[in-house]
Amino acid sequence: MIKTILKYSLRLFILVIGVMSLYLANLFLMKPYSIDHFLGKELVLGLIDSPEAMTYMGVFDNFNWLTRHNSKLSIPKEDDLEKNIKETEKVIKTLYKYKDSNLTASQVNTKEIAIFDYENNYRELKEFPYHDYPLNQIGGVHLNTIQFLNDFHPVRSYSEASDFISRVKLIDEVYEGVLADLEKQANEKIFPPEFVYERVIKQLNEFINYSNEEHPLYSQFMKKVEDLDLDIADKEFFRNKIIQAIEESVTPGFKKLLGFMMKTQKNANKNHGIWSQPNGHEYYKLRIRSYTTTDYSPERIHQMGLSEVNRISSRMKEILINQGYDSAKNVGQLMNELNENPDFLYADTPDRKEIVVRDYTEMVDEAIKVSTEYFHTMPKSDVVVKAVPEYSEQTAAGGYYQAPALDGSRPGVFYANLYDIKQTPTYSMRTLTYHEATPGHHHQIAHSLENETLTMYRRFGYRTSAFSEGWALYAERLALEIGLAENPYDELGILQSELFRAVRLVVDTGLHYKKWTREKAMDYMKSRTGMSDTEVRVEIERYIVWPGQALSYKVGMIKILELRKKAMDELGDKFNIKDFHSAVLDHGNPPLFIVEKMVDEMIERTSR
Repeated sequence: MIKTILKYSLRLFILVIGVMSLYLANLFLMKPYSIDHFLGKELVLGLIDSPEAMTYMGVFDNFNWLTRHNSKLSIPKEDDLEKNIKETEKVIKTLYKYKDSNLTASQVNTKEIAIFDYENNYRELKEFPYHDYPLNQIGGVHLNTIQFLNDFHPVRSYSEASDFISRVKLIDEVYEGVLADLEKQANEKIFPPEFVYERVIKQLNEFINYSNEEHPLYSQFMKKVEDLDLDIADKEFFRNKIIQAIEESVTPGFKKLLGFMMKTQKNANKNHGIWSQPNGHEYYKLRIRSYTTTDYSPERIHQMGLSEVNRISSRMKEILINQGYDSAKNVGQLMNELNENPDFLYADTPDRKEIVVRDYTEMVDEAIKVSTEYFHTMPKSDVVVKAVPEYSEQTAAGGYYQAPALDGSRPGVFYANLYDIKQTPTYSMRTLTYHEATPGHHHQIAHSLENETLTMYRRFGYRTSAFSEGWALYAERLALEIGLAENPYDELGILQSELFRAVRLVVDTGLHYKKWTREKAMDYMKSRTGMSDTEVRVEIERYIVWPGQALSYKVGMIKILELRKKAMDELGDKFNIKDFHSAVLDHGNPPLFIVEKMVDEMIERTSR
């Protein structure tokens, strides 16, 4: 009993400190039994239960002397699933107790979002607890652990370096818990496809066989330690400690994961789509609902994709013909030739990555300057460009974004994959910049994080790629419209990106609904987009282990464009692009049905 009291007293104390320091939401100014208070409390208690989340947020580090979260990792436990199911069910029942008649308009929206989210999560926990692949080639636990420690754990002092070592020592225990879940998944006869085994086994062997100096945990950690104001003896102490932790925890943990993969490889799924797993069709429908925030059927999305592929391809063909290309060839053939054209490729020199990062940075700076005319406010947080770390670049996507820390200690980061020189043709660089940085992910995510008018839950508690990825793809189109891609080849890059997302609608539903093979999906994407073989393989293999997520981009973009056209048609001369963007962006990261409601309200206000 005493331990329980102390536990919850500590959690409450941390809750108070966290809320005050984060400026997330002033819970004490809320009505104590309001829906905002309830969801804020659930969110913060969830953060407290995740040392990784507390580190990621950044501002909790000021209280690490109390929480010790920076020296901990989440260890999977036997009763995690049952506990999560019960807690999720409890939250849903509480949400339904709030009567709409007693809520503000914003709170009604919050309730609708929370019920949508928690009910989707509840159904996944209850019906499909083992349908994902904890070990996969692009976001497996073995990669995520290394990335988290290298990219998010701060090493700014002796104590933070010590905490890093403490975390590394826990990796073996974390993987023990993961193995228990993998065994449960195996008992359900759920195994990933053969290529996943091949990729993951290769990755694990590489980690196991690294020399100390090559190991990314060692090299990245010691690079940070060398920058600290420590004497030689302390630096040598940490060098010995990280080597010991890798040898005694990391490598043994990776060997255990490798042992499981080798043991079960004979059971690898002969098919590629989630349809081939138990009750896979229903799981895919749930993934579509969660990721697109719609009730679209797989067939509807497949046909939507085919239509968009035809429309975008026609415009690309028109541009290519105007540039003197062979009209007898299809867009995929022409773009493949363009992709191989050395005029659009960087020289493969030792400093190529530094040169490309510099050029991307110039594009980001230009985009920020031009975009200020189209938004009421711009993010305060900076955004920087970095190359994808070498240890994950062979399987990572072409680019991705990492949000800034709330306390300003870490900027937003646009990661560009520079592994394959053909992944970076110059005509495609602008569209990736606008998608990942400004006016795309960085603009939208940093804007939401900095929006202190939002409640804690609306600011941090719910996210959907239908909105975030839909916005980023819309941002590419917007950049073209506002003059950031006047060169016809840059427009081709933007159209190729949009075509790529339209193709995703076809191949994702093809794989998981129409029972396509990986090879058929790769052939379709290659022939329609002209992407390199490396890009196509990585992308298709990503969709296989992440069903439904790739649908969110184009579905979200289409909805935002539909809403913008509706606003322009109804408002005429009263239409203001800044007001439209605020209606879309000022409400956190909501489902598309809430975005539609906000735009409708903006139209109504402006029409008066």
